[in-house]
Order: sequence, then structure tokens, then C-alpha cells
Amino acid sequence: MTTERVRVKGLSIYRPIIYGNTAVVLTPEEREAHPSREHTHRWTVAVRSAASAEESDIVGGADDLGYFIRRVTFKLHETYPNPSRNIDKPPFEVTETGWGEFEIQIRITFIPEAGEKPILLYHHLKLHPWTASGADVEVPPPADVAAQLGPVHSWQYDEIIFTDPFQQFLNTLTAHPPTPLPKARRRPVPFHIANPGSLEASKGGVPEFSSAMEKEEIQRLEEAKKSVVGEQEKLRASLTEKEKELERLRRELGEA
Repeated sequence: MTTERVRVKGLSIYRPIIYGNTAVVLTPEEREAHPSREHTHRWTVAVRSAASAEESDIVGGADDLGYFIRRVTFKLHETYPNPSRNIDKPPFEVTETGWGEFEIQIRITFIPEAGEKPILLYHHLKLHPWTASGADVEVPPPADVAAQLGPVHSWQYDEIIFTDPFQQFLNTLTAHPPTPLPKARRRPVPFHIANPGSLEASKGGVPEFSSAMEKEEIQRLEEAKKSVVGEQEKLRASLTEKEKELERLRRELGEA
């Protein structure tokens, strides 16, 4: 076995990414000219590097991810022609039009040198700048109001972790260090971590991830994991009690 195909044990290396979508309202002229006149929005779903280029109106994408990602497959709603879209080179994104929100499956396939299995992510397409209309009810604003609010952004931060990578793949990763996230917040926060009911939650301009938000996101993930583990422990304890009760009932039936 060559040195390149030897795994570097005890080492983990990660690459920060974001995935999500941006959406804009079609103009009356665009809707009139569109083959499907019920379509109301143009949207783009994408997988990008987490850092944003300076003076850019694009969320993320400062780095080209093609050095370690071979393909990104976006599985759209089955009503779209060719719903599984394979993107084999950056930018890893799909632009479409539509009228409804739905869940998009995102499959990331790595370059052969990685020796890693593909990973699956899920993103709920967001089109509307939802605003509160009552205590417990939220409705999308009219199209003309939504158009004035501007593009809707919904992005999720994540980290792809490679544990015990092959030496050749490790060399590739270290040769392409990710652009550092800005230390301080310079733009609005992404939709999924904005305060509900705030302007940022409905629109808030072009968002950006920062290193401080990265730490907060990691903390949220850790808290979520702890919550899941806690629920698992409760279910396990409940199951144990039920098994004991079942065994007791069996003994009683046997003695009867």
C-alpha cells in the first residue's frame, strides 16, 4: 500500500459549508411570460463555502469547493422535470421557479481520493418573508409587499468532518485552507437563527456567517445532541420498566 492510501490515524479535519436558498418574487412581466403562470418566485438552492467574499451580495461562496466535492445532487419536488439535478462542478447550485415550499434533499459526493461515503443534507425551501399577523398565526405578505422587502434568504451552517483521512486527501485539504469567517458580525444574521418576528427573520438584507455565530451554532448543535441523548435515556428507562412489568405478569400467570 502506498503512503497516499494510508489513513492518518487520530486526526480530524473539517471544512465549513453553508447550504440553503435565496428567493425573489417574479415581476408581473416575468409571470406573464412564464410557461407556468402560477409560478410566483425564482429561487436558487446551493451548497457553498461558509465565508462570503467581501463586497459581494452572494451569501458564502468565497472558496471553490471543487477541490474536495465531486458532485452535489439536489432532489427537487417530483413535479419538476428531471427532479434529481446533478451538479458536477462549482457553483454547486440549482436555479428554478415555482410557487410552493418543499423539502430538498442534498447529496454531497466527494472526490475519489477522499475514500468517503456521500452525505445527505435536507433543506426546506423558503420563498416567503413570513411576518406575524396575529398571536399564533403567520402568513406570507402580498406579492407586492414581498417584492419590496427584497430577496428572502435561508441558510444553514454546517461542518463536514473527515476523521482519519487518507494522506493524499489530507494533502489536498491542507493545500486549500478555507477563508476565515469574519470575527464580528458585519451583515444580518441568517433566517434560521434570527429572532422570530424581527425584520431579520422576514428579510434583513444579505446575511453572513461570522466566527462568533459559528461558535453559537456549534453550541446549539451540542445542546440538541444532549437533548436527544436525554430523550433516549428516558425511553430506555421506560422500556426497562415495561420489560420488568411484563416479566412480573408472566410470572404471575405461570403461578396461577
